[in-house]
Amino acid sequence: MRVLLSCLFSFIFASTLWSIGSSALTLDGLTLLEIKSTLNDSKNFLGNWQATDENPCNWTGISCYPNDHRVRSINLPYMQLGGIISPSIGKLKGLQRLALHQNNLHGQIPNELTNCTELRALYLRNNYLQGGIPSNFGNLTFLTILDLSSNLLKGAIPSSIGHLTRLHYLNLSTNFFSGEILDIGVLSTFRNNSFIGNLDLCGQQVNKPCQTSLGFPAVLPHAESDEVAVPTKRSSHYIKGVMIGAMLTMVLVLVMLLAFLWIYLLSKKERAVKRYTEVKKQLNHDTSKLVYLSKFGFRINTCLLIMFIFVGTKLITFHGDLPYPSCEIIEKLESLDEEDVVGSGGFGTVYRMVMNDCQTFAVKRIDRSREGSDQVFERELEILGSIKHINLVNMRGYCRFPASKLLIYDYLAMGSLDDFLHECKEEGRLLNWSARLKIALGSARGLAYLHHDCCPKIVHRDIKSSNILLDENLEPHVSDFGLAQLLVDEDAHVTTVVAGTFGYLAPEYLQSGIASEKTDVYSFGVLLLELVTGKRPTDPTFAKRGLNVVGWTNTLLRENRLEDIVDKGCTDAIMETVEAILEIAAKCTDANPDERPTMCQVLQLLEQEVMSPYPSDYESHSDYC
Repeated sequence: MRVLLSCLFSFIFASTLWSIGSSALTLDGLTLLEIKSTLNDSKNFLGNWQATDENPCNWTGISCYPNDHRVRSINLPYMQLGGIISPSIGKLKGLQRLALHQNNLHGQIPNELTNCTELRALYLRNNYLQGGIPSNFGNLTFLTILDLSSNLLKGAIPSSIGHLTRLHYLNLSTNFFSGEILDIGVLSTFRNNSFIGNLDLCGQQVNKPCQTSLGFPAVLPHAESDEVAVPTKRSSHYIKGVMIGAMLTMVLVLVMLLAFLWIYLLSKKERAVKRYTEVKKQLNHDTSKLVYLSKFGFRINTCLLIMFIFVGTKLITFHGDLPYPSCEIIEKLESLDEEDVVGSGGFGTVYRMVMNDCQTFAVKRIDRSREGSDQVFERELEILGSIKHINLVNMRGYCRFPASKLLIYDYLAMGSLDDFLHECKEEGRLLNWSARLKIALGSARGLAYLHHDCCPKIVHRDIKSSNILLDENLEPHVSDFGLAQLLVDEDAHVTTVVAGTFGYLAPEYLQSGIASEKTDVYSFGVLLLELVTGKRPTDPTFAKRGLNVVGWTNTLLRENRLEDIVDKGCTDAIMETVEAILEIAAKCTDANPDERPTMCQVLQLLEQEVMSPYPSDYESHSDYC
């Protein structure tokens, strides 16, 4: 009897241990709980992260590998999470995507993150992260997307990033990085857009040469160079002689520099006094002789900057983004004529301006005679002077002439998305599917920034393919803020003048003239359909049937004719992602504006559905079909 009871007890004990062991949380699940412990989840979004679960695969924001339940991606953007990123993140060896953007995280980027050697995409933008980028980021050899923008990061950009050969998207803008951006590896392929807002960076990528403390270009020899080899055996007398000679040379050079500086300042003062006397004499004699009419109002002697005050000319640049003498800028602006016209917008003509060093800018002229243009100009000045984002056209400065006002922007030589989709087909420059996805995602980032990160919020009111400009890497930049409307009060969305382009406008906007963020979302949904179909919103093939691109697409979807929707010129489209884009576009173009997502949600959908979990699937060696 005792033997029987003993066997029964042993069986029950073993069964209990087996059941406990079988229901224990996986190691990756335990790691996630460690990460959660360092986060401040004020909205309880992570409430279903429970230690009693067998695995974390059904937890909020977590996806796993199907075979072993290891964590593959963490997607927790826009959740108002505070706290720090736990060093335990490095234990997730199979992690391919980490998206913690648009939260309130602080502290440093843990060095242990570089242990996640399978990582493909890292999104940490719009937090309050401090410190620098871990120097061993080069360990993340599979990394294709790195977005650390809009944080408080500082220090140098590690050279190890240049060794990430698969990296095709880099955004370090709006931080406090400093020093030289090394021209090595993949780092040499990125341009100023990846580093906007870091005023202390220098290098060829940001078109700013690095300088020594004396203002000369820094040319530092490499340690391996034979030119810096130092003789090992020299007499003490020889060394002393070299040191004394060097010191005497430095003193002589310093004296000469001071002498030249003194002479220059005296001559400059004399020239200024003489110039002021001449200007004053001319003004007293006949002010009208100082100016004469030109296409921008009045032409003046551009080297006499003191005259600008008297004749109403004013030049302002933002953040030192226009490093040229004022007289050169004014001279170039005055010399623009019809041969320099590259386009015409709703509020003025756009010119191409080439400086003496061959740097090119776009200049938008706003006529003072146009009704409301003064107010539009002042609004653009206030908004664009403070906005810096990788997917928005950068405003460099403005110039006010007596009869016109000019806005100076970056010049994007590849033209607009409208050109590529509709004008360049005859030239064989067709956008492939990878490029279209990149344009959709970048445009969404720019528009979401206007809606959710600017204070007050900005409604664009004219989202269309001709207002999406492309750089040499086909990175999109949202342009034309002539119609931007500041929303001081979320409940006061009242603008009674309908602006925009027919075919892109939301139904309620056409009826009421009231613009809101949701009308921009509708226009963006039409833009997505334009990217998929390759057709303008009012293409004649369906406009004559009384349809626009929204109605035409919905009709074909109901008839299960997905292949007929996709642009015939884009032969590499992936049907799974086409369906995902069309689903997002359908949500954006919902007839009920309350049912449409915000641009924040649209961006999240695009990032999750299109770029996750395998962003490398959408890489291409060419941006053209």
